[in-house]
Amino acid sequence: MSRIGFKTIVVPEGVTVTKDGEMITVKGPKGELTRHFDSRINFDQKDGEINLTRNSENDKAIHGTSRANLANMIEGVTKGFQKSLQLIGVGYRAQAQGSKLTLNVGYSHPVVMEAPEGVKVSTSSATDILVEGASKQDVGQFAAEIRAVRAPEPYKGKGIRYTDEYVRRKEGKTGK
Repeated sequence: MSRIGFKTIVVPEGVTVTKDGEMITVKGPKGELTRHFDSRINFDQKDGEINLTRNSENDKAIHGTSRANLANMIEGVTKGFQKSLQLIGVGYRAQAQGSKLTLNVGYSHPVVMEAPEGVKVSTSSATDILVEGASKQDVGQFAAEIRAVRAPEPYKGKGIRYTDEYVRRKEGKTGK
């Protein structure tokens, strides 16, 4: 059984964590994140460490989830999160201009996507995309939306995939 909720969260230098009712705000060098936390979880901050406790044994799931969310917020404002994607296919290319990402992935028109607030998108080459930001949820969601434009197919492997993703290939039809 996991005891992740009982682990102490260490608050690094330069990061401030404040609680206002059920809202917790984390400020750091990479930005500011605010999130609503369940009232069944108690928040105790002492000497640069945070402990979360639950009111009853029925709150185990929300206890571990709350602790993981708060730890991700602290990591996001200090280090940040990033996802890298790559385009596989003849003529597939991506171009980032500010907060807009233009994808040419085999459709009759280019697909233009707008990055959400707090998420930065960049392209190091025509086939590599890097999504970065302070919020793990926002970075992961935008990367998933980019991938969904043209998900990798199993026969030729064409499409948009995460850099570390493995696409299981299938054998095509064989004629007699």
